[in-house]
Amino acid sequence: MLRLLSFIAALLFAVPVQAQQAQPFTAEQKAALTQLVREVLVSNPEILIEAMNALEAKQQAEAGKASQAAIAANRKAIFEDGVSYVAGNPQGDVTIVEFFDYRCGYCKQVQPSLMTLIKEDSKLRVVLKEMPVLGPESVIAARAAVAALEQDKGAKYLGFHNAMMEFRGQITEAEIFRLATAAKLDVAKLKTDMAAPKTEQILRANLALADTLGIQGTPGFVIGDKLVPGAVPLDTLRQLVKEARG
Repeated sequence: MLRLLSFIAALLFAVPVQAQQAQPFTAEQKAALTQLVREVLVSNPEILIEAMNALEAKQQAEAGKASQAAIAANRKAIFEDGVSYVAGNPQGDVTIVEFFDYRCGYCKQVQPSLMTLIKEDSKLRVVLKEMPVLGPESVIAARAAVAALEQDKGAKYLGFHNAMMEFRGQITEAEIFRLATAAKLDVAKLKTDMAAPKTEQILRANLALADTLGIQGTPGFVIGDKLVPGAVPLDTLRQLVKEARG
């Protein structure tokens, strides 16, 4: 509603402001013009809808250009940071980068789709970036996941990651370590690595990168040169991969 009121105010006073550069309107002229515009809008409310739609389309186009520029300027950090886990084919011709939170319901919702894509597309590369934004438990889970990369050259990361994504309910610290044990991780080492400066640096870098790209929530995807927010359906992901490949 606030955006709509701001738009109406701009519409009402755009002409008077321009006219003042040449010859100021009198108070009576301003009142008459304001009344005329009001009557036109009341009689033709679809004008406002059309104008707001056009404004939103323009803003979306501008945001798309800005995100493409940000992706181009940060390609190495996005696709080849050297620390994020890479699922699927490491030499794949198309990469999906996911920014996620282990407490995010939408991330959990889209997880099976990502796993399906990996299984059905042998040329797909998926980069997983922890983005803990939903509270202390999210940070603990993200630290544990990053720390898991320090064991067996990261071989147990994906199983642990999937277990946390598939977990339903409040993912407490105790549950995280229980899942780590089930994934055959050394929990004592995991706790040590969770507190390491490297772990903190990786998570800070992920959050800073997400902010640079304009990712405002989880999940957020980068596919090719496109920023794709939200839990996208499997068919949409397939189409986006197809477009990136093409």
